[in-house]
Amino acid sequence: MAHVVNGRMTHRHEGELVVFHIGMQINSWWRPDLWMPVFGAMPRMLRELSVEPDSGLLGFHILVGSGGPYVVQYWSSIDKLYAYASNPAQEHRPAWTRFNRLARKAPTAVGIWHETFLVERAESIYVSTKPMGLPKATELVPVGRHHDRAESRFADGRTTAARSDVVA
Repeated sequence: MAHVVNGRMTHRHEGELVVFHIGMQINSWWRPDLWMPVFGAMPRMLRELSVEPDSGLLGFHILVGSGGPYVVQYWSSIDKLYAYASNPAQEHRPAWTRFNRLARKAPTAVGIWHETFLVERAESIYVSTKPMGLPKATELVPVGRHHDRAESRFADGRTTAARSDVVA
């Protein structure tokens, strides 16, 4: 189990950063025959991506929303995200085909959704938490003396807080 990191921490990341939210909405709880296959597909995809160092997936968190589970993913490249989504030899394409086949049987039983964000700049703060979010997906670093406030971390102009005054 991860330990609590004492102090004020932020993330550091150089290069492209993509935040991808994907989830399912269970509209007919009494039809597990339709939503369980959708529910079961994501762990296989995350496992496949996590064991491949060049997949582009930096990290993820599984959460539960009002309509069902969703995943926040962090990617190193929009191109790698799209390459994975379209590769018929990997888990996503067959899962998408299965979902479409099931959706034709009962179009409103289960829904899926996603949102993709190409991040120009990102600011983060984590005080006395276990590693999570951007720092867990990228690099966890102490908040430097010139980045004590959110405004100064965001004004850095990059997707990082990686300046000389941030101690690694």
